[in-house]
Amino acid sequence: MKKLVLMLAAASMAASVSAQTVAESKTFDNIYVGINGGVATKTTGHKWLSDLDPNAGLRIGRYFTPVFGLAIEGNAYFSNKPWGSTGTVVRATNASLLGTVNLSNWFGGYKGEPRTFEVSALYGLGWMHVFTNNKAFEAATSENRNRMTSKAALDFAFNFGSAKQFQFYVEPSINFAFLGKSHSHNVAVTPAGLTYPEYNVNYGYKATAQAGQPAYNINNSFVQLNAGLVYKFANSNGTHNFTIVTPRDQAEIDALNAQINELRNRKPEVITKEVVKEVPSVKVKELSVSDLVFVTFAQGKSNLTREAKAALNNVKEGSHVQVVGTASPEGSKEINDRLSQARADVVANYLKSRGVNIDEATGKGVQGVTSNRLAVVYVK
Repeated sequence: MKKLVLMLAAASMAASVSAQTVAESKTFDNIYVGINGGVATKTTGHKWLSDLDPNAGLRIGRYFTPVFGLAIEGNAYFSNKPWGSTGTVVRATNASLLGTVNLSNWFGGYKGEPRTFEVSALYGLGWMHVFTNNKAFEAATSENRNRMTSKAALDFAFNFGSAKQFQFYVEPSINFAFLGKSHSHNVAVTPAGLTYPEYNVNYGYKATAQAGQPAYNINNSFVQLNAGLVYKFANSNGTHNFTIVTPRDQAEIDALNAQINELRNRKPEVITKEVVKEVPSVKVKELSVSDLVFVTFAQGKSNLTREAKAALNNVKEGSHVQVVGTASPEGSKEINDRLSQARADVVANYLKSRGVNIDEATGKGVQGVTSNRLAVVYVK
């Protein structure tokens, strides 16, 4: 028990540390759904390969930090070997609540996006129900067909996709059934009809009754090997995974605001050289400050604020514009490139909805110290 408490304390500290390095998550961020399938077999008391039980399942989960998460999983089993058939297509179902620990991120740290290959541990409790269409068997086993279960597993995962929104994993696991003390019923014929006198019975194939629950007994377990495919839904900031945030004190924030204000007051040709950089080769009118609209964003975000929309509303319908999105230096180059493009796109889409002609909308990533979470609109 002491070791368990120490482990949970260490896990809490790791969760606290990881939570300080990533952007804030909203309620429906970092949610995923996945399907899986494979085979299972009772751990002891029979030949494994001759008694494989196929299964398929669904998993829905949420990551609360890059290390810790929760998942709900349900699996259907289409055979109950080595025992005799129960007569149904789906022989049993098992629903579990699982805690997930990303071991790669816990011990190696989170770098701003998932690793290509990761290892995670899972553990939780569940409930199994055995089905049958045999009335006599149903009555005889009425107290034995619902059992508490426990699962421990390792996921060996491969993340892929343009934003690593997909994950393929292979999962070996061991699943325990807390059988408790066995009370079964025999079938007896009496003048009054069929009766089911109760008696204690062993489950067979080395499965043993336990007087107390829960009790982890290797003879009351089955091993399972599944493979699965996961899709991670897009978050409120447009990414599919956690993003890194570098905490800043008030002095740094004031300095960034000063840089933004200085940018607004600089000569247009200097701004054009440092931020826009690429003016179309067609002849354009002479630049002035009124030709530039600056839109600022929160750190790691690409959604328009009320103030940003008010500024964009000043661009006249029918105007031709060029939009350049930028990002501040936090995070990896790949994340900043995606974020700057997302900012350019959200501005362009808003202007387009107001009848403005978009000649170009480009994300420039990090553009020096003067481009801190901006989108610049050049009105031609």
